[in-house]
Amino acid sequence: MPENRSIFALAALIAALIAGASAPALAQAPNGRAIGTETYEFAAQTVRRPHIVIRPRRIVPGPNAKRYCRSWLAKEYRVSGPVIVPQQQCWWQ
Repeated sequence: MPENRSIFALAALIAALIAGASAPALAQAPNGRAIGTETYEFAAQTVRRPHIVIRPRRIVPGPNAKRYCRSWLAKEYRVSGPVIVPQQQCWWQ
């Protein structure tokens, strides 16, 4: 009987080694964690986009300056058809 126990123990050990060898091993990352066990966020959520502020250039007129404006109607082409819209251009003198 002791021989049967040692044979079964040896067979169980061999089966465990074969099952462990056939399982895919996880690769190790440089930080020691297994690759594939972490969740990753999308790049757009983790990368901060640059903040751009556009300020118009203000020209400060002199004390006697006057503002002149020219206005006209222009035809713009839209999906629904041509539309007449007001246009304006102003300057200081």
